[in-house]
Amino acid sequence: MSEEVLLHAMSGRGKKVDERPRAKAPGSGRRKSSAKAEEQKRASADVEAPTEVKKKPEQQKKREKKGEKKGEKKGEEKGEEKGEEKKHADNKARGGAQPRDTRPPASSEPLCASNDQPCIAESAEVKKVPRCPPKKGNSMDGNPARILQDTLEKLKIRKNQKNEVAKCVNDIHGAINKHVEVSLSWCKRIQVLKTGSYYENVKICECDEFDLMLAVSVERVDIQPFGEDGAFYSVAVKRHPKHPLDRFLNEDKTIKASEMLKEFRDKVKEAAAKLPYNVTVDRKKQGCPAVTLQVKKDDTLISLDFVLGLEVHSSSWPHFTNDGFKIDNWLGKKVKRDLKCKPYYLVSKYQGRGTREQDGVIAKDAWRISFSHVEKEILKNHGHSKTCCESRPCCRKQCLKLLKYLVQRLKEMYPKEAAKLCSYHAKTTLLHACANRVEDSEWAADQLSHCFQLLLHDFEEHLRKQHLPNFFVPSHNLLKSAGMDKKSCNLLADYIEYECNNGFPLFR
Repeated sequence: MSEEVLLHAMSGRGKKVDERPRAKAPGSGRRKSSAKAEEQKRASADVEAPTEVKKKPEQQKKREKKGEKKGEKKGEEKGEEKGEEKKHADNKARGGAQPRDTRPPASSEPLCASNDQPCIAESAEVKKVPRCPPKKGNSMDGNPARILQDTLEKLKIRKNQKNEVAKCVNDIHGAINKHVEVSLSWCKRIQVLKTGSYYENVKICECDEFDLMLAVSVERVDIQPFGEDGAFYSVAVKRHPKHPLDRFLNEDKTIKASEMLKEFRDKVKEAAAKLPYNVTVDRKKQGCPAVTLQVKKDDTLISLDFVLGLEVHSSSWPHFTNDGFKIDNWLGKKVKRDLKCKPYYLVSKYQGRGTREQDGVIAKDAWRISFSHVEKEILKNHGHSKTCCESRPCCRKQCLKLLKYLVQRLKEMYPKEAAKLCSYHAKTTLLHACANRVEDSEWAADQLSHCFQLLLHDFEEHLRKQHLPNFFVPSHNLLKSAGMDKKSCNLLADYIEYECNNGFPLFR
C-alpha cells in the first residue's frame, strides 16, 4: 500500500466518513496506478529474493576457488622463474657454476668422535645411484682420461730406487736360501719362486714389498681336499722307503705343515741375524705362511715375505680347477694345456684358529693351493695375439695398477669397511675381465678411461653380490673367505660407484 492511502486511512479513524463523491484531482489516478505497480514489484522481489541468496554464494565459491588455483599456479611459476633467475645471477657473480660436492655418499652421516669416520646405523639405508655399465667418457669430470694418466705418472717407480732395492733384496734372499739349504736336510732340493707384483711389473708407488716362495719338491703324494671350497688340502706321503719329510708325518702319513713352518721360521731368523743390513723379523701371524723381514735401507722400509711351499708334481691339477682357468678364448687352448702340465704349489696357510679337524687332520696342518707362478706367466704374456704391446700397446696392466691404487686409497680413507680388502682381489677381477673381454682392441691404450671404468663396474658388481670367485678354483669365494660381510661390500661398492661417477676424487 502507498503512503497516501495509509495516511488517509489513519486520518479517517474515529470520524464519520463522508460518502459524497468528490472530484478527482488532475493526475491523481496516474499516481495511484504507479504506486500500485511499485508495490507489486516490491512484493515479487520479496518472494524471489531467498532463491537468489541461496544461488549466489555457491557461484561465488566456485569462482573464488578457480581464482585461487589460478593465483597459486601463477605464483609458483613466478617463484620458479625468480629462483632460476637468482641462481643464474649467483653463478654469474661467482664467475661460473658452483663446485661439485666430491664427498662420498656416506659422508652425510654423523661422524664418530673417535676416528672421524661416518657412523652408519645398521638399520639405515644407503642411498644408491642407479647402476649401469659405463659408456665411453662416462664421468662428471670434463677429462677423466687426463686424471688417470696423471695418476699413472704418479705411481711410477724411479729406476734408480728400483735398482738399489733390487740389489739389496737379491743379497738377502740369496743368503737366506743358502743358509736354509745347508741347515735343513729336507731343503736340499728347494726351489725359489719370485712372485708378486714387483716381478709381474705391476708394482705401484714404492719398491717396498717382495714375495719369495721357497718350495720343497714332493712326488708320490696323496692330495685330499680339506673343506668344501677346494682351496685347502691335506698332503699325505705314499709308500716310500725313506722320505726327507718323514719326521713331519702323522700316523696316517699326512705332513704336519705347522711343524715344518716352525723349523723353517727358526732357520730364516738365524740367517737374518747374520745379514749386513738393519733387519728385524715380524712376529708370527696366525694362519700366515710367510716369515716377514723388515729391512731398513736409507729412508725406505722394505718388506720381504719368505713363504714355505710344496711343489707338487702330478699328472693333473685338483678337480676343483676343472671349471676355472678359462683362458681358452683369451690366450688359447695350447697355452692353457702347457700351463696345466706344470706343477702347482701348496703353501702352509690355514683359516681361523687352526683347531678345526677333518679326517684326523687339524686345520693348521692343511695347505692352501697357489697358482702364483701361472699368474706371473699370464700377466707377462697377457695378449690375445703374440704381438700384443709390440705394434699397438694395451692398457691391461695400467688398469690393474689403477685398481690396486684405488684399493689402497679406500683402505686409507675407510679403514673399517676396507680392512679385509686386498690387492689380490683387484688382480682376480682383472683376470676375470680379461677372460671375458679377450680381444686386444678392447684394451687399447687410447681407451684407458673406458676400459678402467668397465673394470670398476666389474669390481663393483662382485662386491654387491659378495661373490668374487678364485680365477683357478671358482668354488672358492675370495670375499667370503676373507671375512667380508654384506654391509661392508655394499658400502665399498657405493664408494667405487661414486668415484667412477665423479671423476675419481680419490686420485686427485
